[in-house]
Amino acid sequence: MHDSGVVAVGPEPLTFDDVIRVARHGAAVRLTDDAIAEMAASRGRIEELAEGDTPAYGVSTGFGALATRHIDPALRARLQRSLIRSHAAGSGPEVETEVTRAMMLLRLHTLATGHTGVRPTTARVLESLLNAGVTPVVHEYGSLGCSGDLAPLSHVALTIMGEGIVRDAEGRLKPAAEALKQSGIEPVELAAKEGLALVNGTDGMLGMLVLAIHDLTRLLKTADISAAMSVEALLGTDYVFAADLQALRPHPGQAAAAANMRGVLSGSGIMASHRDGSCTRVQDAYSLRCAPQVAGAARDTVAHAATVAARELASAIDNPVVLADGRVESNGNFHGAPVAYVLDFLAIAVADVASIAERRTDRMLDVSRSHGLPAFLADDPGVDSGHMIAQYTQAAIVSELKRLAVPASVDSIPSSAMQEDHVSMGWSAGRKLRRAIDGLTRVLAIEVLTAARALDLRKPYEPGTGTGAVVRLLRESVEGPGPDRFLAPEIETVVQLVGDGSVIAAAETATGPLQ
Repeated sequence: MHDSGVVAVGPEPLTFDDVIRVARHGAAVRLTDDAIAEMAASRGRIEELAEGDTPAYGVSTGFGALATRHIDPALRARLQRSLIRSHAAGSGPEVETEVTRAMMLLRLHTLATGHTGVRPTTARVLESLLNAGVTPVVHEYGSLGCSGDLAPLSHVALTIMGEGIVRDAEGRLKPAAEALKQSGIEPVELAAKEGLALVNGTDGMLGMLVLAIHDLTRLLKTADISAAMSVEALLGTDYVFAADLQALRPHPGQAAAAANMRGVLSGSGIMASHRDGSCTRVQDAYSLRCAPQVAGAARDTVAHAATVAARELASAIDNPVVLADGRVESNGNFHGAPVAYVLDFLAIAVADVASIAERRTDRMLDVSRSHGLPAFLADDPGVDSGHMIAQYTQAAIVSELKRLAVPASVDSIPSSAMQEDHVSMGWSAGRKLRRAIDGLTRVLAIEVLTAARALDLRKPYEPGTGTGAVVRLLRESVEGPGPDRFLAPEIETVVQLVGDGSVIAAAETATGPLQ
């Protein structure tokens, strides 16, 4: 991680960039004076309730189906400890650091709104953990996406208490107590309501949504570039991407995708080579001709998801909540449905963008459809297999993406003795979307790798200024056409170039900023 400036955390909404900087790049955070004041004010109201005789959920009662039990004041600190220890029941592989940091930041923001009743000192510990790079170990399984991401957030809250397992700033596994001591962080004994406030949010699924939107914004630009490279390699036409044709169906994502494709294909000698009247084809295949329609629909889906995420970033999710007039009210805002739906929707779009990319790759390898390219782009077809199995890898990933596109949010399984009888499964939707985004990255990388080889095989005709710049980028680290060689490392190299935005940067050196 590297420092990317300090992110101020107060009652006002966080930005997408705030989340990315803290989660992915290790930026520090700072609770604002307004946040401290709001927390202190609402804490006073919680302490009144804690000292009174009126039952208040999670303050003087048990949780979930056990909410009918009134808890004696002498047992209320134990109530909060017991909540966190029992709810920190996750299992399975460790969740990525960036997801856990996003979750921690988003929970800190809800605390900073003053609607949870948490003491400023407790929020300060969460702030300090983020700044010290101490990351609680959170597990793959445990959240049903209702009553918040309970198990994942409980593993974070356990660390605030000085218990559980963490990774330190160097990524080493350590007992939380040891890591906190080394970082000079004093754990807290949770007071009334605080345990509940630390776990009753949709922060895990929202963090994964924000990260996904960031990644897909980049990958969909890459999909426009890879599609353009394939159209060019297959001697397709760019006439169908004309602005006036696209305007007949005025979806903004489609217009942007088509404009990007026109931009990177500008100046193509390959395109010009088959505009001499000798070409007898009337229309290109759908995977070429409809590329802006598919990638554009995916873009508009990301835009919808971003609208939902922005509303969530402006939310304070807890139960019960402290309102501005001092009332403490129960509510259902912790239900993850709004986030779960768009996480699932994005997985559908990812699967389709990958599917159309795989079809373009396959066309470049088939002599009956590639318009003069050697079989499988092999150096000596029969002796060499070229990119035959690279397409198999794409096909295997696309098949997996179809399974990952099956929505999690249509499922529900009752819990807590039927008190929590309908859940969102939003955490599960987020987990599978992350796998899907990794798969799309790999599918696009194989299309770029294959199209670059095909474009080299069209010489002496030269590609467009943008597509040519991408080919030159690849040739810095990946050889051009030739006899078969170990292909997996070349695929991984291009996966990195796609994942870190290098492919887009190369194209933009020729085209200027893409949409």
